[in-house]
Amino acid sequence: MSAADTVFLANCRQILAEGVWDTGQAVRPRWEDDGAPAYTKKIFAMVNRYNLAEEFPIITLRRTALKTAVKELLWIWQKKSNNIRDLDCHFWDQWADENGSIGKAYGYQLGVKHRYPEGEFDQVDRVLYDLRHNPASRRILTNIYVHADLNEMRLYPCAYSMTFNVAGGRLNGLLNQRSQDMLMANNINVCQYAVLLHMMAQCAGLLPGELVHVVADAHIYDRHIPMVERMLELEPYEAPRFQLNPDIKDFYAFTKNDVLLENYRYHAFDEKIPIAV
Repeated sequence: MSAADTVFLANCRQILAEGVWDTGQAVRPRWEDDGAPAYTKKIFAMVNRYNLAEEFPIITLRRTALKTAVKELLWIWQKKSNNIRDLDCHFWDQWADENGSIGKAYGYQLGVKHRYPEGEFDQVDRVLYDLRHNPASRRILTNIYVHADLNEMRLYPCAYSMTFNVAGGRLNGLLNQRSQDMLMANNINVCQYAVLLHMMAQCAGLLPGELVHVVADAHIYDRHIPMVERMLELEPYEAPRFQLNPDIKDFYAFTKNDVLLENYRYHAFDEKIPIAV
């Protein structure tokens, strides 16, 4: 069984068994179809670890569209864009304004330049520089939860901080996330940041190490619970083999087509998942 499936199943069982309902509170999300409040059952401070040296952390309980997930990752980290017209998928459609902008959020923040003794860098280029020149540093991190700009963001960042750490020739990463919809978004985010670690490790002449994922509010929406319960009854498959184009050494040269999964088996999931926005 995929290690990612093991983690996902444990998370969902814990939320269903021990989680706390926010029913009756003034929640922000609404169901897209009828505008009713989207309540959740949740736990606080979920911490998961994925050893990327052993396998790629994609679930098999249902399909995770990896290339689509990579499109969003590169839109944020490579293009540093905040406009959905630069994104070839529909993840952000409901939060964009009439011009396609999501405001000063996500990619915008990663692209803001700052001056350092070594020169001018944005957050991504600073990480790439330090991984090559200062791998022993304990200061290699990004943060896009910028309070001064929150009022100009169409949605506050969910996955907001990534800390990079090199140990024994391997690149480890710690992803901080304030909130996560377990059914819709959990494995997408895990896969995205696993791919990011693979890419940055390759560009810095390192091997991928461990991804640690910390979620402050891990929740299952009320209308998703029956679907999650049905997933808990499935028998997961083995993890597929992950490949990254070994010829790419420049982070900005990667495309979605440089990521490949071999023997990815997954359970069919034909139910339409209600969307909370």
